[in-house]
Amino acid sequence: MHGYGPMPQQPTTPRPSPATLTTVRVILVALTVLSCGLLGWAPMLRLAIVTRRPRDWFLLVVVLALNIGLFAFIMATPDDPDQMSDAAALFMMLWILGLLAGVITYYLYAEIRHYNTLGAPAPYATPVHPAPPLPYQQQHLAPHQQPQQHLPQSQRHQQPNPYTAPTTPPTPTPAPQRLDQVRAELDELSDYLRKENKDSRDGEGR
Repeated sequence: MHGYGPMPQQPTTPRPSPATLTTVRVILVALTVLSCGLLGWAPMLRLAIVTRRPRDWFLLVVVLALNIGLFAFIMATPDDPDQMSDAAALFMMLWILGLLAGVITYYLYAEIRHYNTLGAPAPYATPVHPAPPLPYQQQHLAPHQQPQQHLPQSQRHQQPNPYTAPTTPPTPTPAPQRLDQVRAELDELSDYLRKENKDSRDGEGR
């Protein structure tokens, strides 16, 4: 567990320069050719160390066994070339040529392909800093607030707030002064009508 800190970077093997790789390849190929294949295990050993693949280690053992067999065959042949049979000479020649062609071809192909897959390293790569962690409250609120950002603006305003109670418009209350004034006018009007009726009755009685 590394928490919120930066992840540890895996150690990477620096790639040699092209000039260094070319020089090493030329030297190993020259040693293999000049030794008639007896030093063919040297480029295979370098290839197995560089790639670290089980197949290359297995081929190193095979080439080493072929080198030992070739050396034993050469030591068993007579020193005088005239005493060597044509079949033995042809067999030794094919052995040497096959060993040279196989070792040199596979060594160059596998090593060039290995370094091409690695690619050139970036010498001025800027380190990537992880983003600071969110507080505990923001981490829990962020998932709930995210869907609201995709809603249209009209729907956002229509959502009621659950924490505020709905307010009802105030009902107009009758003004008491206005009612008293109307009641007084009605009383005066009724008194006036009574008075008129009374006067009209008195006039008729006379």
